[in-house]
Amino acid sequence: MNPSIALQARQAQTLIFSPRLQQAVRLLQLSSQDYAQALREAAELNPFLEVDEPAGAVAPDGTAQPSTARVDADVEPAEAGGAFERITAAPPTGTRHLSHDESADLMKRVALPASLSAHLRAQVGVLRLTEREAALAQAVVEALDDDGYLRISLDDIALALGEDPDDMRDELRTALRRVQALDPAGVGARSVSECLCLQLDAISPASVRALAQRILETHIELLAAQDLRAIAHALGTPLAAVQCAAYAIRRLNPRPGWCHGETGARIVVADVMVKKVRGSWRTSLNAHALPRVRLNTACANLLDTRRNACVGPLKTYLEQARWMVETVAQRTSTILEVARAIVARQQMFLEHGPLAMKPLGLKEIADAVGVHASTVSRTVHNKYIATPAGVFELQYFFSRGLQHSAGGASAPVAVQQLIRELIAVEPPGAPLSDAALARQLAQQGFRIARRTITKYRQTLDIDPVERRRARSARLAAAA
Repeated sequence: MNPSIALQARQAQTLIFSPRLQQAVRLLQLSSQDYAQALREAAELNPFLEVDEPAGAVAPDGTAQPSTARVDADVEPAEAGGAFERITAAPPTGTRHLSHDESADLMKRVALPASLSAHLRAQVGVLRLTEREAALAQAVVEALDDDGYLRISLDDIALALGEDPDDMRDELRTALRRVQALDPAGVGARSVSECLCLQLDAISPASVRALAQRILETHIELLAAQDLRAIAHALGTPLAAVQCAAYAIRRLNPRPGWCHGETGARIVVADVMVKKVRGSWRTSLNAHALPRVRLNTACANLLDTRRNACVGPLKTYLEQARWMVETVAQRTSTILEVARAIVARQQMFLEHGPLAMKPLGLKEIADAVGVHASTVSRTVHNKYIATPAGVFELQYFFSRGLQHSAGGASAPVAVQQLIRELIAVEPPGAPLSDAALARQLAQQGFRIARRTITKYRQTLDIDPVERRRARSARLAAAA
């Protein structure tokens, strides 16, 4: 059989991620500050788009601005006509450059520090990967927190991408290993131990590196308590060798993400507000956080009356402005619907606190709102809700359930609060170890592994039992 080359025509249906859909997805997952800035930039480039800052809003220069909202009917026709003439005027033939003295703001020329996400995305972009492999690596990068840790599971990333977790688990593990190989060393870790182990290549000689790995994998709690003698006894290693390995570990960075991006305090603006009115919880958008976008109807009406050569390109701007207004309305509607669905399912948390938190999945909210789980994942990203108990990120209310022996399930937040309360009432001279906490929780119906208790305790920023015992001894001696 002789090989041959032939042309064949086939019909196939494929999903196309259009540029407008990409922009809509990007706007949906932006925080309120980034979203407002994106709208301002769009209004600067589009003459038919206007952004009205809400009353009391904070401008980019940090000053409070009064409301600039106005009705389109208040725009004088002469003013609109003059603006339209300037828009449709022919561009100047020459280009004028500002001198050094005419530069309005030299600070705009200062390069901003690259964020951790941008730094990692740039490295992924130069790897020899297929389009799908690069997309999965980018998804892992976007899931990292400011410290550089991966706090969510790979299954949650798969759900956010709209894929079946069972089908993507191996691919996401490979993508995670690629991200963990990037700079800075230690990013993509799921625990402090894993983060430090990813940085062990910087330790030499090999004997010290191997001992440091054994300590991090088996005795990191003793290392945190600086009980080097106990480590030496448990590993059967000379104390001097353990001291050398501990010194090398202390030179590693447990928060590799802090090397990139801004180091200042992060400003959080609540997108949604919830309060109890007449016995029921009411959810509403924060009007002071969301700028109002509107179409400049005066210029749009003038466009219909002009028939010169410059009008053609302006029609494209008009279509983009109308689409932007619709996208903004859809974004705010989606955020409000998702927030209302979350509040409806977490009313016990609002009433009684973290102990009453219920397990909640993205798919449950997606089915209630009528959207895909990936849309819910993007909606709750960097969105905050103000409650009587404080301001929380919408992602805070999503978690997998921990099964109870009597039936039902509880959210990890509820179990963490229970651990906090058990430690708060522990005897001063006999603090509870993680194993003891696991036994007490088992008596209450929660069978949780000791390492999970350790992870929850670290999340709550509670010292290990050795430090609590030593602190109790110092207080008793001082008394």
